[in-house]
Amino acid sequence: MSGVRTQRRTERMERRRAARHGVMAVAASAVVAVGTVTGLVSAAGDRDENDTARPKATTSPLTVPLPARPSPSPSPATVTATPSSPTASQKASTKAAPRPPARRETPTTGARLYRHPDSQVLDWVRANRNDPRRPLIESRIAAQPAAVWFAVHNPGEVTGQVRAVTSGAAAAGRVPVLVPYAIPGRDCGGASQGGAPDLASYDRWVEEFAAGLGGDPVIVVLEPDSISQSDCLSAGVRAARFASLARAGRTLKAANPQAKVYFDAGHSGWNPAGKQAALLRAAGAATASDGVFTNVSNFHRTADEVRYARQVLAALGGPEPLGAVIDTSRNGNGAPAAGEWCDPPGRAIGRAPTAETGEAGIDAYLWVKLPGESDGCKGAAGSFTPDYAYDLATG
Repeated sequence: MSGVRTQRRTERMERRRAARHGVMAVAASAVVAVGTVTGLVSAAGDRDENDTARPKATTSPLTVPLPARPSPSPSPATVTATPSSPTASQKASTKAAPRPPARRETPTTGARLYRHPDSQVLDWVRANRNDPRRPLIESRIAAQPAAVWFAVHNPGEVTGQVRAVTSGAAAAGRVPVLVPYAIPGRDCGGASQGGAPDLASYDRWVEEFAAGLGGDPVIVVLEPDSISQSDCLSAGVRAARFASLARAGRTLKAANPQAKVYFDAGHSGWNPAGKQAALLRAAGAATASDGVFTNVSNFHRTADEVRYARQVLAALGGPEPLGAVIDTSRNGNGAPAAGEWCDPPGRAIGRAPTAETGEAGIDAYLWVKLPGESDGCKGAAGSFTPDYAYDLATG
């Protein structure tokens, strides 16, 4: 099936989903591939006739974050409930933020974040020194630290891959941001389906991942969408996933006491704060994490995410203060019109990554999704697209 037919088929599916569910929230999702040089995980556009992701080897050790995708529209075979769009009462409730928590100091407060030396944008900059777009893309995007994704279930290899990143960051005196993304049933069987074959395999993979963390400060953004996008699972499967996430949080923190592990809180346009907190509590976030992450691969304004994250944290509670990290990579102009998720026009890069936010309870602003990596419309899904990057840099 040609790319055009696939895109049209996808658009028809999304229109039907929108008709059923109204305004769609946007979730994080990915088309993933394996880097074969240094073992780092990358993403590349490779869709088959079922619009699913398939691993594809590449000779460049890239670190490609997830494209944005529509909110889950669960398959009929597994659905027990569907994520709903925000209601009027929900929107009203998100405007009243709880009192900001007391400022919390962590080993990463004020630290410099790590920019891994291999990425698609850096490859493009090196190969296009005479391109008139290069200076702006280099200074505003390529120079910024971004997350490194590990999106393949690869036992026997992941420890070395993680260690390569953490040791490089430690040598540079900086803090890396790592994203484990191999939970079974990933993306509810959508375009980024994949991950470990079962939870027992996933638990072992997490143990291997943790073995590469070293002993220096590191930020772990654990399994985007794994909690927010769980309504497509049966109650029993969801409970088993949540138990596995709790084990993962404990495993990562035990392996490196300086690791700060954050659990999935979706974003301000998805689940109400109370519902999200209940899901997080069921997944052990109150005791097995250092807080939550929001807005991964999304566009919601930082102020909205700060308010939402504080509401979630207040509802979640915990034995000690928890914090939040927010993906600000593409939220400079806020969210696009409802239903627009694929490289929507008029967006802009947001706040530069920093672990010094000046906001109580907000531990860091991160670039989890690297700007310029396409959602699949301006370029192949997951590929660096200079026109898109330039638009975001000038937006």
